[in-house]
Amino acid sequence: MKRFATVALTALAPISWGSTYAVATELLPPDRPLFTGVMRALPAGLLLTALARRLPTGAWWWKAAVLGTLNIGAFFPLLFLSAYRLPGGVAAVLGSAGPLFVVGLAALVLGERARLRTVLAAVVGAFGVSMVVLTAAARLDLVGIVAGVVSSASMAAGTVMTKRWGRPEGVGPLAVTGWQLTAGGLVIIPVAALVEGAPPALDGKAFLGYGYMMLINTGIAYWLWFRGIGRLTATSVTLLGPLSPLTAAVIGWAALGQSLSPVQLVGMAIAFGATVAGQLFAARTPAPAAVETFSSTEENDRNVSMDLTDGEVRR
Repeated sequence: MKRFATVALTALAPISWGSTYAVATELLPPDRPLFTGVMRALPAGLLLTALARRLPTGAWWWKAAVLGTLNIGAFFPLLFLSAYRLPGGVAAVLGSAGPLFVVGLAALVLGERARLRTVLAAVVGAFGVSMVVLTAAARLDLVGIVAGVVSSASMAAGTVMTKRWGRPEGVGPLAVTGWQLTAGGLVIIPVAALVEGAPPALDGKAFLGYGYMMLINTGIAYWLWFRGIGRLTATSVTLLGPLSPLTAAVIGWAALGQSLSPVQLVGMAIAFGATVAGQLFAARTPAPAAVETFSSTEENDRNVSMDLTDGEVRR
């Protein structure tokens, strides 16, 4: 039951990310994806760091920078480049290949055994997503494909290294999430300035959209994601990824008036079934030996509480 609750909370992260397209198209300035990336990551990172009241120390300055670059700073620009150069469906399919990267990297770096049934769950999930998002008119672009593949690999490496390095002693996931989002946002700033120029003028809708992106879509979502990485296997977490394009399709149908064909509905059922099967397979797979940098489950629980309570619990 405890594992189910952790999986369910972690799943809220990709579900939230599935709302990104609808919010961006309905509320945010057009053609400013890098500025949007900065507005998603940097304010959320600074807010979470302030709430946690902890800064990195020692090696965690560069570790936070590396993780922030992999999970945010490189991932966002490459993802947006892929989305601009490719139809949304092709970009989404490339993103759904991320679990396969994680399976391979987790086997090499973490010692998580790459079981055939887990690989099949990832492949079937990607196939189901392709049925939902691909169209017959989809065109291919080499630069876009490379950007999409590298963005998936970057996020996969960030997920695995987040699991590998764990957290500093006595520091909970709120602080580490804040460090990564801050570092990632800072990496995107010069790229956004070079490519997009000065920030656009913002109206009330834009402030509402960016507020949602910062607090819900990024701050809370990434906290849940990194919290899940600390408590589950890296493979188990990444197999939740197909929930993002599935959520985007549901929101497009329910809120934006987009239609869903029978093939898309079958694809949604296949992708969702693969996601559930992947979690069941992961639950039956023995966990590898604990990495030395990880806290025990009891310590993790204590650290989460420390992150969300006032300063009296800290020295």
